[in-house]
This record gives sequence, structure tokens and C-alpha cells, in this order.
Amino acid sequence: MDADTIFAVASGAGHAAIAVMRISGKECRRVLAALCGQVPPARRMSLRRLGDLDQAMVVWLPGPGSYTGEDSAELYLHGGRAVLTGVADALVALGARPAEPGEFTRRAFLNGRMDLTEAEAVHDLIAAETDAQRRQALRQLDGALGELYRGWSDRLLVLLAEQEALIDFPDEDLPPEVEARVQAELEALRGDVAAHLDDDRRGERLREGLVFAITGTPNVGKSSLINALAGRDVAIVSATPGTTRDALETRVVLGGVPVTLVDTAGLRDAIDEIEAEGVRRARARAEAADVVIVVAAVRAGTSCLPRNDVDAVAKPRHDDGGSNCIRIVNKIDLGGCVPPGTIGVSALTGEGLEALRARLAGTARALTESSGPPPLTQARHRAALQEAAARLAGAAIADLAELRAEDLRLALRALGRITGSVGVEDILDTLFARFCIGK
Repeated sequence: MDADTIFAVASGAGHAAIAVMRISGKECRRVLAALCGQVPPARRMSLRRLGDLDQAMVVWLPGPGSYTGEDSAELYLHGGRAVLTGVADALVALGARPAEPGEFTRRAFLNGRMDLTEAEAVHDLIAAETDAQRRQALRQLDGALGELYRGWSDRLLVLLAEQEALIDFPDEDLPPEVEARVQAELEALRGDVAAHLDDDRRGERLREGLVFAITGTPNVGKSSLINALAGRDVAIVSATPGTTRDALETRVVLGGVPVTLVDTAGLRDAIDEIEAEGVRRARARAEAADVVIVVAAVRAGTSCLPRNDVDAVAKPRHDDGGSNCIRIVNKIDLGGCVPPGTIGVSALTGEGLEALRARLAGTARALTESSGPPPLTQARHRAALQEAAARLAGAAIADLAELRAEDLRLALRALGRITGSVGVEDILDTLFARFCIGK
């Protein structure tokens, strides 16, 4: 399949003024010449008539200096369906075939135009919902993450070479500094990998988005609150306790971070089997959430809120009132006071909602912002780094030099799987199947 000449529409679907058709493969020049009459000058946009199909701007991109590393071309066509169908039929007649999802980027990887971390960044950049996600993906696409891992691989190669020298030339009276240098560099590398792993999943959280669960007892205004934060009717609002039986979700952007807000069933002793299941699901969603928003409500005629209402926390590891637990008092339009450490709002009038949004945005940023080296963004990277860290730990305590060398080799292979330099054939189909056609 890699020898085929492929094509696909790279612009968005639907009716548009302009559509971009990409072509790549060893027969690209012949196909382009047959379609246009002649191949235009390289890397210059040229107006060409495509037989009786269309009048288009055409760019010829000879390899290896193209996105895929192969001979490529782009056709800037009028966006009508008849034009696209006609050009596609003509390309098939000339021996090209429609591209599979991600096939252009896969060829770029196979031809050495990018490593796997950069290929994954292409997908993340296309899927980015927010500026923060875009910046993270673009930084990875620029090669920052791959450069970090390749730097560690280079250090491991030097370590392995010195370790092999200690094994192969035991009678050569190598200076004792070699053994000391191996040990020191091994410890330094272990520390760098451990620090990279100890990131509280900031990069993965930003890439995937956070989950904020809204919990509390019935009738404190959880559904009204999620509707107010989302700016639309997500949940049914009713004075009847137990109206929300299942978890309802909506996606919002807070502080440049995509956040899924989850409205959960009111926490109480359930009166029937269905509500009991809703309460169980509410506790499970709160337990898995990144942040729990605990909602209580002012009661008309009370001077202050009962403390046990404020303490209705569903997630044990958030009940210390830390940054991952945000306490809300709703219905402040009814009067009463707001206990210390809580945010007073009225989902009905909007009072206090801006302060709440600012607090939620700050929490979202705090959970995803990172400084220094580029953060981990994929579970695949984390698994490989954890394996590398385990192998480095084994090397540090190995009794025999040969066992230490073997652990260093296995650590090197684990790092290589991240960038795609070794052992990635089994993941390529899964990875690139997530891409859109034309990329």
C-alpha cells in the first residue's frame, strides 16, 4: 500500500468555495501531468485547467521536501460536489486510489519526516478545542517532546557503550572513573525520568480535558448551577427532590481548558431502586472527577447555613477543602450568610457566578499548566517511560555488569518506542486510524 499513489480531500466536508485535494506517491508527477497537461514549476501556485473538470490552482511538491517525503501535489478546486467527484474519478482512472485515514501523516513518519510524537501532535492540533490545547500540540509538533526523549536515548547509548567497555575489557585496567561515571550518569538519568513522570498528568489532562463533578444533597440547585455555567438548559430543574436520576454532562471551556461539567443525582437515602442507582453513579463520578464542586443552599429564614450541609462531600480525597474541592453556597438571593471557605452564588439571579467562573478557571489552569520541559501528553508515552524507569532502577542495583547492560538496553528500547525508532509496527494501525482522511 505504501507504493500506491493516494489522494484525498484535505479541506472540510460540506459546500465551500474552495476545496483542497492532496496527492502523494511515486506516480504523482505522471498523474499530475495527465490531469493538468503539464507539471507546473515546483513550489509555485499555478493556474491550470483540469480538462473539462475545473479551473484550479495547482502546486507541485517534489519529494523529499514535501509533507510525506514523497512526490506530492495539491489542487485548489472549486468546492462543488460535482467538481470533487469528477476530479476523484479522473485520479482513480489514472491509477491513484483514495487515501485511508491518517495515511499522509503515516507516510511522513515512515519516510523520516517526523517521529511518532510529532505525528500524534498533528492529530492533537487538529482536535484542539482551546488555545491551551493548541499551544501544547504545536510545541510537540515542533519536536520539543521528541527532542527530550532522543536526548535521553543519546545519554543511554553513551552509558551502554561505557558499560560494554567494562564488560569486554575487564583486564585492560580501565580507570575507576569509568565505573563512577556510569553510576553517576545512571542516577542522573533516573532522576530526570522520574521528575518527568511526576507531573500530576498535566499534559494528559489538558489534552483530554478535565472533569468537574457537581455534588450535593437534593434541591440545592445543582441543575440550575450547571445550566448557568453552561449558558444553556442541560438539566431539568424542578422543586421535586430526586429529579436528576443519572449523571448529565456538558462541555465548557474554563481558563482555556476544556472541562466536562457533570450534574449528579442528589446525595441522600434513596426512596426507590432507580434513585439508589443514581446516587451510586453520582458517588462514582465524583470519585473519578478531577474536581468536585460541593453545592449546599441557603434556606429561607435562616441566619446562616448549617455546617453539615456544607460538608456534604462525596469524594473522600477531596474533603480536606483543598484546591480539588470547591464549596458552593447556592440561593444566596434568599438571604442568610455564607460560611468561610465557600463561594456564595445565586443560579437564579446570576449573583456570584463570575467569581465562581474565575475560581473554576483558575483551578483548571492550575491542574494543567506546566513549565520547563514539554509535558507528557499520551498514556502510551507514560507506559513506555514507566518501563524505562523500572529498567533504569534495575540497572542501578544489578549485581552483575552484564545484567546492568541488559537493563540499559531494555530502557533504551522503551524510549525508542515513544518516538518510533524501534518496535512500533504493532501500534501504527491503531494510532493513524484516529486521523481524519486527507491528513
